[in-house]
Amino acid sequence: MNQAWTTPVRLHEVGRGALSVRLEPDAAERARIAHELGLESLPALTAKLTLKPWFDGVEISGRFEAVVEQVCAVSLDNFQHPLAGDIDVRIVPVGSPQAPAAGGGEVEYDPEAPDPPDVLEGDAIDLAAYVIEHLALEIDPFARKPGVEFDYTPPTEPESPFAVLKKLKGDGP
Repeated sequence: MNQAWTTPVRLHEVGRGALSVRLEPDAAERARIAHELGLESLPALTAKLTLKPWFDGVEISGRFEAVVEQVCAVSLDNFQHPLAGDIDVRIVPVGSPQAPAAGGGEVEYDPEAPDPPDVLEGDAIDLAAYVIEHLALEIDPFARKPGVEFDYTPPTEPESPFAVLKKLKGDGP
């Protein structure tokens, strides 16, 4: 489980029927999440999730919205910008027939197919960990502040390396 922020739900709680959950970490938890994700700060983070029984496991679907503060990769200024994303995950207990086959052999990959279900180690699902994971996938590691452009103009006539050495030596023009 994630140490910055945890929200466990027991697998058997979802077996009774659909469950709607709204998650919102407090300021201290957001600060720990920001540190863990390499952000300057995380002023806002909310998630609305629906948990439904799926075979012998759980299907989690919903959406998160956040405001993140990052350092611009061009100007090195801090700036805030919104991020949002969908969450669609299936989780099954160990030994489930829906669990992906373990190890060996060739793996066929269909990019249009849903991801295989996660296998739950224990009896609690950490909803916050799934929100943080999906938030991390949306963060641009080289974020740019809106309107900032990398402006570089290469020299028109590249100087000969020998001319540069001559200038360093002091024999140049």
